[in-house]
Amino acid sequence: MKIKVALAEDNDKLAGSIKEKLELFSDKIEYKFRAKNGEEMIRKLEAFGEVDTVLMDIEMPVLDGIETTHFIKNKYPNLKVIMLTVFDDEDKIFRSIQAGANGYLLKDETPDKIFEGIEMIMGGGAPMSPIIAAKTLNLLRKPETVNSNISAEDFSLSKREVEVLELLSKGEDYIKIANQLFISPATVRKHFENIYKKLEVHNKIQAIQKAQKHNII
Repeated sequence: MKIKVALAEDNDKLAGSIKEKLELFSDKIEYKFRAKNGEEMIRKLEAFGEVDTVLMDIEMPVLDGIETTHFIKNKYPNLKVIMLTVFDDEDKIFRSIQAGANGYLLKDETPDKIFEGIEMIMGGGAPMSPIIAAKTLNLLRKPETVNSNISAEDFSLSKREVEVLELLSKGEDYIKIANQLFISPATVRKHFENIYKKLEVHNKIQAIQKAQKHNII
């Protein structure tokens, strides 16, 4: 059975190059679709499903790869995510792992290495480019090098508002959030109004993105 792969990449040229690399292994890989940002990836997964692995860019408009990975891993825990990016700095590696990424490869890897990474991840492994593996080991030895850079702004959110945000990040709607917290949908909407005001955002995606960025959820 072929491994079904989806790609999140906003750059058309890079997306075409990655697709070409994957198509060299069309006997073992089925390229399902591409999304230009995280929000589109989430929509397409909900619409089409049947994906085993997502190759995830980090820097994308609307919703970046790290926030998208966090959302996907909460909603589809069995779906494998490989960060496929040009970034090798410690903060992005650390945040990607925290978000639930199963592997981390650089975009300039050869087609063989990307295919090997996909096979490895489907077998329960954690593929990493050598430079990423080295930096990950350094993070394990000296976690304070990243922790010191993590912002912890206080937005004065209540415990209940944080609970609402956490459920929202898992893809739950108003009704499900209301049922899980034993409150009315009208109360959930009021919480959202307060959350948007305190975080200074205008929609759910922005709220999740900002909350994750500041380690609120």
